[in-house]
Amino acid sequence: MKFAEHLQQEIFPPWKLSYISYDVLKNDLKSRQLDHTWNQQDEQEFVRKLDNELEKVYDFVTAKLGEVEARISYCERTIQTFINNPSWSSDQNWTIMEDALTEVLFDVNDLAKFTRLNYIGFQKILKKHDKYTGLDLQHEYIPKLRAKPLDKQRFDVAIVFISALLDLCKQRGKRPKSATSPFNENNVQRLNDDDTTAKYWVHPDNITEVKSIIMLHLPVFIQNSDKRYEPSDAAVSNIYLDNQEFGLYTSVLQRDEGAEAIRFKWYGPTSNKTVFAERSTHKAHWLDGASVKDRIELVADDVHRFMTGTLSAQEYTSRLRAKGVDPKLVDQAYFIANGIQTSIRDKQLEPVCRVFYHRTVFQMPEDPRVRIKIDNDVAFVREDNFMRARRRGPQDWRRQDVGIDYPFSYLHESEILRFPYAVLEANVEPGNSTPEWLRKLLDSHLVHEVPRFSKYLHGASYLFRDRLPLLPWWLSEMEIDIRKPRASNFGLSRSKSFKPLVDGQYRRAMEAEQLRMDLVNENNKEAKKALLDRNKSINDWDNRPHRMQSTLVVKGDDPLNYGPLKEKRVKKPDGPLGEAIVFSNGDIRLDMGDGSGGKRLFESSGMYVKDPNDPNAVIPVKKVKVEPKVFFSNERTFIAWLQFCALLLSVALNLLNFGDQVSRIAGALFIGISAGIAIYALYQFERRAWMINRRIVGRYDDLWGPAVLCVLLVAALIVNFYLRFR
Repeated sequence: MKFAEHLQQEIFPPWKLSYISYDVLKNDLKSRQLDHTWNQQDEQEFVRKLDNELEKVYDFVTAKLGEVEARISYCERTIQTFINNPSWSSDQNWTIMEDALTEVLFDVNDLAKFTRLNYIGFQKILKKHDKYTGLDLQHEYIPKLRAKPLDKQRFDVAIVFISALLDLCKQRGKRPKSATSPFNENNVQRLNDDDTTAKYWVHPDNITEVKSIIMLHLPVFIQNSDKRYEPSDAAVSNIYLDNQEFGLYTSVLQRDEGAEAIRFKWYGPTSNKTVFAERSTHKAHWLDGASVKDRIELVADDVHRFMTGTLSAQEYTSRLRAKGVDPKLVDQAYFIANGIQTSIRDKQLEPVCRVFYHRTVFQMPEDPRVRIKIDNDVAFVREDNFMRARRRGPQDWRRQDVGIDYPFSYLHESEILRFPYAVLEANVEPGNSTPEWLRKLLDSHLVHEVPRFSKYLHGASYLFRDRLPLLPWWLSEMEIDIRKPRASNFGLSRSKSFKPLVDGQYRRAMEAEQLRMDLVNENNKEAKKALLDRNKSINDWDNRPHRMQSTLVVKGDDPLNYGPLKEKRVKKPDGPLGEAIVFSNGDIRLDMGDGSGGKRLFESSGMYVKDPNDPNAVIPVKKVKVEPKVFFSNERTFIAWLQFCALLLSVALNLLNFGDQVSRIAGALFIGISAGIAIYALYQFERRAWMINRRIVGRYDDLWGPAVLCVLLVAALIVNFYLRFR
């Protein structure tokens, strides 16, 4: 698809005028070329227009970011008011704030897409200019694009703040505890890593949407919750060690038993004094063949001494004992430090490759069963000293000319590789099932699975390709477009009124269904009590004008096989409510003790639906199996109405063309009736098709159409008779 067509399809209508005027620039470029030979005046005029477009887009992004920050600040202050004043802390108010934050989140996602699309637009028009004119404006214009960056993900900070506030709303103002890290505070705990992590590539077009979807289910993990989050907090730098034969690279690629990867990692700026020495071992012999990751904490000034052996493992552990660390952890630290130093010495390991990225981690507080990491702005930098003088000094274990200022434009292209995608890692602890929402995300068009992907292997395979005997299998995947067409309604979208939709539904509707399922399937008393307490607010949402009421029947097989309803009584919760009765079909009622059978909480997704005439009653229905003949029947009905309209229109045209004044008046009436009937028939056809596609239980007959048609025809005949009689 041509970019101009792609741009028109992806434009967000409310911001239509703020996009790059790609067609105007392209047409101006072509028309000048066809009119005369491109000259200096043309070049200056084109650059002036390009500068104007860049200013327009950049100013819009800056203004929108300021608006987003103001709305986040407003939500933060409002939530603080709820916390300080318990009288304001009602479910309805918290729900309003959740909706407001969801709106902000959608605007951030739309703004990220807007920024990405315009950046590509500038790249495309510069490339087209150079192709038509033979000049090199693309290279000369790079400083201007960098001065007003449209290629960076500038919205991570906003996402982190929205995540923290949404989590506060879900917890009803209770401050969440710090998330549990895979390593303990002494950084010597082992983490099993036996192929339990699924790895995916995420295209830049989808990064913000993927983060937003995850954030609706898991909060962002903050490494240090005591300080305000800054962009530099997401920076992660790793320096991998290897030898001149790339022995570690080869063994890891071949997945040999005992294959290990050794790196030094630090978070945030290069000035950070804390550095972690980490070792990943595949099928470690000391753990009966299980894979493991180990790490210890070092001071940056001690890394060079640790690598050379001047700071021995014994001396390192002596420092830990002096700090009063648990003796068991000290023993583990000695084992790890000694193992790393032994590998460095015996295998003659040296710094080879630096891997840099910005990391966002999603995890429930104190619940590491599901942990998701997204690394974007991934870059690989040469760190080797194989062909340069050996570096000396305590700080020379890493390059001093490389910081965290991605994209490192000052480095030569032969020393850096900028990875075009983000890397998503989803880790579910063994013994736990993958959540349904995560399974849908990993199966969706937003991600591209790359099993056993390794950042170090990928970077080394590019930077040192001429020295490697083997290359990773996924390099061929770099030649394809990993973007996929949207195969389902999964993801974030907007309704026709631009209201946020999650998977094609309003967020409240999804939350109500999730609460219902929790009450049916969970034995957690707190979850059941929360569902009962929040029932009123959910019903209020259902009654909102924009909330579409649905009696969709989708659960189970043939309803005739369900048999009689079986009830399961749930312990009576505190408060005025009675016992909750859960039927086998998923219907939920409250037993009020009056013999009425219970008050209904939610409409069933089984074989019963809500009675529209009695909110407390249900109607048994059979599951509708939609066959092609149903669609054809709807189409035949539509065609029959059109045939009648065509007949009436023929009569009207004859009266207009060949009649007198009275006949022409009657013909005009018949034309109006014919046009109205045709429009009405089209509306009925589309409405029935919509109901059939969604298996909605409702009336498919036309109650008013035939009656109104007869009345109109009789009225037209009466008018004609009256005029003719006079």
